[in-house]
Amino acid sequence: MAFGKKDAYVEKEKVEKMSPRIFALYVIIVLFCIIVIAPLVIVFSSSLRVPENQASPLVLFSQFSLESYKKAFANMNYPKEFFNSLITTAGSVILVVLFATMAAYPIGRIKSKFARFLYFFFISGLIVPSQMVIVPIAQMISRLGIPNTRFTPMLMFITCSMPFSVFLYAGFMKSVPVEIEESAYLDGAGLWKRFSSVVFPLLKPATVSTIITQGLWIWNDYFYPMVFISKKDQYSLPVGMIQFLGDKENPAQWNVLFAACVLCALPLIILFTLLQKQFINGIAAGAVKG
Repeated sequence: MAFGKKDAYVEKEKVEKMSPRIFALYVIIVLFCIIVIAPLVIVFSSSLRVPENQASPLVLFSQFSLESYKKAFANMNYPKEFFNSLITTAGSVILVVLFATMAAYPIGRIKSKFARFLYFFFISGLIVPSQMVIVPIAQMISRLGIPNTRFTPMLMFITCSMPFSVFLYAGFMKSVPVEIEESAYLDGAGLWKRFSSVVFPLLKPATVSTIITQGLWIWNDYFYPMVFISKKDQYSLPVGMIQFLGDKENPAQWNVLFAACVLCALPLIILFTLLQKQFINGIAAGAVKG
């Protein structure tokens, strides 16, 4: 009991001696959290209203109804668009991880000017936004006879994800000891065997970081699917969501739009809830070692 009272006294003394600078920092953090969370609360509150309720969205949780969710679910063809988003995201992320690790492996292992040139070649892709060259890219894809399907945006997703992914893997590759590969080589393991069985499992933190960063971007992106997909039954969730924005003749139904936003984010929220520990560990390890 004496130790408990002493600890409580020490904590109380620390609070009393808190400097104005630390107090101001806490206030800034709290205000920042409020600014970030407030729009999310407004969106969720408005999504629980009926579509006809056009009251001020600042009046929070004045109504609890699932009508907007039902309408958004039906109009979006949610199961189909969810499947399209899942195929596009999963396929793109798998290929990005495969190609990025195969590119970063020789860059991180071979000590030569050519390997350094390749490293900066990939990094240069971070400088120019792909949206700036989307017109010539779209013309090139059209002239090559590539059809506009749900798989066409994957070309852009994979290409745009490669620079950052190679940068992350190449930096993390330096933390993988060469001696482990040498031992596998002495045991008779070939190049592919050493890469797939020895090196790649040790890149798990970088892989998790790549899956998180690039997977979130690909899932939430609507620009490339909107440009390259022409059939409505192949839309992804973000493209289906923006259909509720409306126009001059058909004004936007904001409550339904907010419900669609929640439905689009729901799979990511569930996934993060189930794999929260792995996500945090992967990002922390990738940030420290990468």
